[in-house]
Amino acid sequence: MSSSSPISINDLTSSLANTPRLLFAIVENGNENAKACGVWSFFSSPQLENPYEKSSSTTLVAAAEFHVRFSPNNLLINHDYDLKYCSCGYVSGLFYIHGNRYQARPLICNPITGRYAILPDRYTYRKAYSFFGFDPIEKQYKALSMAYYCGPGRNKILTLEDGDLTWRRIKCPIRHDIKSDGVCINGVLYYLCDTSDCCNDAHVVTSDYVIVCFDVRSEKFTFIDVERFCRLINYKGKLAVIYWEDDEDIYHKCFYGKDIDEYLEENLDVDATNELRVWVLEDVEKQEWSKYEYTWTDDRFFRRQVSIAGATASGEIVFSMNKYTSKQPFYVFYFNPETKTLQRVEIQGFGEAFKKPCSVRTFVNHVEDLNLNDLELLKSVHPPLEKPEYVQDSESD
Repeated sequence: MSSSSPISINDLTSSLANTPRLLFAIVENGNENAKACGVWSFFSSPQLENPYEKSSSTTLVAAAEFHVRFSPNNLLINHDYDLKYCSCGYVSGLFYIHGNRYQARPLICNPITGRYAILPDRYTYRKAYSFFGFDPIEKQYKALSMAYYCGPGRNKILTLEDGDLTWRRIKCPIRHDIKSDGVCINGVLYYLCDTSDCCNDAHVVTSDYVIVCFDVRSEKFTFIDVERFCRLINYKGKLAVIYWEDDEDIYHKCFYGKDIDEYLEENLDVDATNELRVWVLEDVEKQEWSKYEYTWTDDRFFRRQVSIAGATASGEIVFSMNKYTSKQPFYVFYFNPETKTLQRVEIQGFGEAFKKPCSVRTFVNHVEDLNLNDLELLKSVHPPLEKPEYVQDSESD
């Protein structure tokens, strides 16, 4: 495939201060035996909002802006792709981490300012799965902690209000094994689960995979049956499930300690055709979906190295590399469903000090709303880790 000189994404974006951005959370895992481990660095870059008119073979360049380097003392926040050991969430400008199962202290932070709050201790058997939601009516953030499905413990919820923070018990009609991070859309938190190994006499389950729908305001659960393992995204304000035609439940495949990266390296055909399926939930009550299929080939797109970050407001689906090392360029990809074209954007400015591959979590549509996320709750200000020398002043070529 032909290539040409990189073009700065800044040249295609006007009024950057008012446009959504990509948020990158890069974590350097530390020694799990230490008192603290896991250093998180937050960056953001301009987000491409409109289809690029020129040839998709052109590589764009976006400058990453460094915000904060973050590692509160005595909190184990190493990243792990296995949801049993690390839950991450992002909603309305705030970032949520629930880390190591042996010290399960959830953390809420503003990834731009570094202000944070460590939530009350939450005892769990093995690792409770955690989610973060926002109610736009009452303007309340809530953390939802679900008990491990085959062990003791109770589901609990916490409302992030000023004053005393307390975990409260909450009942869910079905037991389930969680299979995804959460996606919060218009006050409803969605996540995928598997009920095949659970006894659920009190609720009729017609399929193994179920989407849990949690109304953040009313704190009620409802459920949507789905046919297979998939991922969930916010697609133009609606819930969408997205999957590759040859997708597998990698959490099940890697249940006994198999590294996900190793599994993909060994099992995913590098020459596989990218057959993407997107189902958009049009009617929640009737559970009616619009179903779309997209197929493309691109020798710059290596599926085993990327994860699905979400979709922009204009409907472009964003894929991001899930590892970063200074030895290789870091890319995000924008897939335009209307034109069925793929646009590659190189993110520059992360720096040179990440000698080992670091995990990267990428979130779309980041807009900082100080009216919402500058809560009194976030009273703690992390002693700022100095801007690393390896983080260059962001300038695009």
